[in-house]
Amino acid sequence: MDAGKQRRRWEYWWISLCFFLLPCFGQRVSAQIRYTIPEEVKEGYVVGNIAKDLGLDVSTLVDRRFRIVSGSNEGLFQVNQNNGILYVEQHIDREALCVENVACLISLKTVVENPLEIHYVEMEVTDVNDHAPNFAYKDVVLEIAESTLPGEDFQLQEAKDPDSGINSVRFYKLSQTEYFELELRENGGEKKVPVLKLRKLLDREHQVTHSLILTAVDGGNPPRSGSIIINVTVLDDNDNRPKFSQEFYSVTLQENAPVGTLVIKLNATDLDEGQNGEIVYAFLKNIEKHVYDTFDLDKTGEIRVKGDLDFEKNNVYRVGVMASDKGQPPKTSNCRIIIKVTDENDNGPEIEVTSLSDVVPEDSKPGTVISLVSITDKDSGVNGKVVCKISDNVPFELKSSFKENMYSLVTNAKLDREAVSQYDVTITARDTGQPPLSSVKTLKVQISDVNDNAPEFLHNPLELYLMENNPPGASIYSVSAFDKDLNENAAITYQIIREDGAKSHMSSFLNVNSDNGHINALKSFDFETVYRLYYSPGQ
Repeated sequence: MDAGKQRRRWEYWWISLCFFLLPCFGQRVSAQIRYTIPEEVKEGYVVGNIAKDLGLDVSTLVDRRFRIVSGSNEGLFQVNQNNGILYVEQHIDREALCVENVACLISLKTVVENPLEIHYVEMEVTDVNDHAPNFAYKDVVLEIAESTLPGEDFQLQEAKDPDSGINSVRFYKLSQTEYFELELRENGGEKKVPVLKLRKLLDREHQVTHSLILTAVDGGNPPRSGSIIINVTVLDDNDNRPKFSQEFYSVTLQENAPVGTLVIKLNATDLDEGQNGEIVYAFLKNIEKHVYDTFDLDKTGEIRVKGDLDFEKNNVYRVGVMASDKGQPPKTSNCRIIIKVTDENDNGPEIEVTSLSDVVPEDSKPGTVISLVSITDKDSGVNGKVVCKISDNVPFELKSSFKENMYSLVTNAKLDREAVSQYDVTITARDTGQPPLSSVKTLKVQISDVNDNAPEFLHNPLELYLMENNPPGASIYSVSAFDKDLNENAAITYQIIREDGAKSHMSSFLNVNSDNGHINALKSFDFETVYRLYYSPGQ
């Protein structure tokens, strides 16, 4: 299919929008939106107009600072603040991002301000058939004794395909031959393994070698395939092969089991005697590299731990083991082992804090959002369940979001900068494993000043005694007031007024410097005159 047709094919991708709007402290709301896109799209590929899908006014996006604020995958996508378009910023490879056959979801968190809105965007990356099935080796050699009876089977190498779902390996086919047929057999997982089954007695004298082609085909459209050459060499007798007690074993190991821990002791038997009945064990060549890195198999059949076991990296190992005798030619048989790793509480919670403001005004109402808090724990089950709290005796609290382990740090009481100008808010996250693990992060919250305090005099009322016949213009007293606020909110000016707020008649006798509070007498006072003015009968 040419590039144009391929592009048009994906232009019909669907968008599913799931809004879960919850009240979020006043006019602030949180929502979730989901898009689905194919992998391997070009950089600049338009995912959708997230602003319109969320009902945001496109013309306000720049002023409201619409942006992606967190997430390890935020570099894959960007938002155009001029039109609200969400587009692909970097090449997206589903196989690099996600585990095979698991829904590939990328979580993004976006924020707009004034008022604050938080939106969670979930991107589902769908698979395209961009990989062909591949065998670990180009060819394989099978040695089969001519005395082998029809019905005997020989497990073949599995093909690997990084693609998922229908695009992964669907079936195998074998080149035409009268001596062999192909059978697919369960291996303890979702996929099946190819088994070569003998249909007809081999005759070494008639034909020494047989060359077969095994092809693995995926379910993509168009399908992709990969092949391996199977060279069968017909050998003479060793007419009994080793037999395992069972074809499939299941073992459970604790995470972080120490190096040297015995996983399983295999025991195959062979009815032959001497070297024809002496058995050695080995891993099958097609098992994954991380199996070789983690486990060791000796010739006696003991599998032991030789590397680190980490549930968070690999919780299941699929191991193929071959038992071979020392006859000439040797005979072999295979078994499959599933090693399951159980989780231990070896990862503490991780706290991520996104602060929305450097300082908080002291007149902020209860419920004002200060920061966004995200908690993650790599463990699973009870070991990954986290309880979060903050320090006591602070005017803040954590509010749970609709998304698990997402919180908002909000005010829950009135703030007073004059009483406390800074708070150290300690956030503690503790999981419920045994023993529990915890993490702590301290957030400094600065309280900014507002003009909520009036000036105060050190003494009120003031009594001033003045000798008569004072020189006009002389300083007779100095008053001083203070204000608990800061900066311009604490700047003080002085004036003389009556108790009712009107200009005092004393202003004709006295003058106060508005900047420093120094009081000057405008004229010379005469005790007898002032006394008659204020205290004469009938006045």
